[in-house]
Amino acid sequence: MPRLLAIILLGLVLCVSATSAFAVRPDEILADPKLEARARAISSELRCMVCQNESIDDSNADLAHDIRVLVRARLKAGDSDQQVIDYLVSRYGEFVLLRPRFSARNFLLWAMPVIVLAAGGIGFLAYARRGAGSGSAPQPEGPADLSADEKRRLTKILDKGD
Repeated sequence: MPRLLAIILLGLVLCVSATSAFAVRPDEILADPKLEARARAISSELRCMVCQNESIDDSNADLAHDIRVLVRARLKAGDSDQQVIDYLVSRYGEFVLLRPRFSARNFLLWAMPVIVLAAGGIGFLAYARRGAGSGSAPQPEGPADLSADEKRRLTKILDKGD
């Protein structure tokens, strides 16, 4: 029984893990292995506009298929890898790249995590320096001086204790 369960689990794992391998259709594959390798390398860097955080190489969406075909057509036409990527960025915007380029336009995108962490650290240090007890009720300044009447009564009490 345990052997049968292990075989079933292995079969399920293989079925689930193999789904992305079938995203590239056989009719898309180029005859030239070098061009196909370049196409796969480029496709792995491009985002599927439908699936969001999946490369077009892993996506079964129709738009991903169209972009894969376009990449292969541009490579067959003689474009370099960079020319293909630049063409797709000009057509779809930088969102098509899984790893956006670092530029002045998207500086804030890259810098925001550092800015948020720095602001939080500065806020925490300011709070710690101010002291955690500063927001509570005011503390008394200390004992007030005794009046002449109070001093006399205190002396009288202390003398009786002897």
